[in-house]
Amino acid sequence: MADRISNVSIQCSGNSARFVIAESILSSDEELAKALQEASLPIDDLLQSGGAFFRFTDDKGEPAGFGGIELHGKNALLRSIVVPQGMQKSGCGTAITRSLLRYAEMAGAESGYLLTMGAAPFFNKLGFKTITRSEAPPEILATPQASGLCPSIATLMVRSVSL
Repeated sequence: MADRISNVSIQCSGNSARFVIAESILSSDEELAKALQEASLPIDDLLQSGGAFFRFTDDKGEPAGFGGIELHGKNALLRSIVVPQGMQKSGCGTAITRSLLRYAEMAGAESGYLLTMGAAPFFNKLGFKTITRSEAPPEILATPQASGLCPSIATLMVRSVSL
């Protein structure tokens, strides 16, 4: 499945035309862990995650961010989405999120979930809606992200994976 997203180019908006290229990486990737730590995102379960993780670069080879996804039947948990400070507000976060949603759809998922502490407005613009934890399916609530790593005050969001 990872091959379906590898080396996919997705155009970012911004001042100049840029493309984001996805490369499949291991959950043990040190750059991924460092980027997540710098963004105050959890890393405690990375090595136990059965998810797929990706490094995204722009067409000039500059880092554009990271993202991951865990598949749970018809549901997917988007996680570990992080964009370097200098690439924020360029459309790369949107391109990364859309790429992960496409990956989930190709894998047979119907709904994409995520947890966030401060990026709810960004994800709202991408069609995610805030839900209560009681509205989430048990397999999403059972993930380490939802069951303990992300505080109970984290915003839980969902949308269809279809773009």
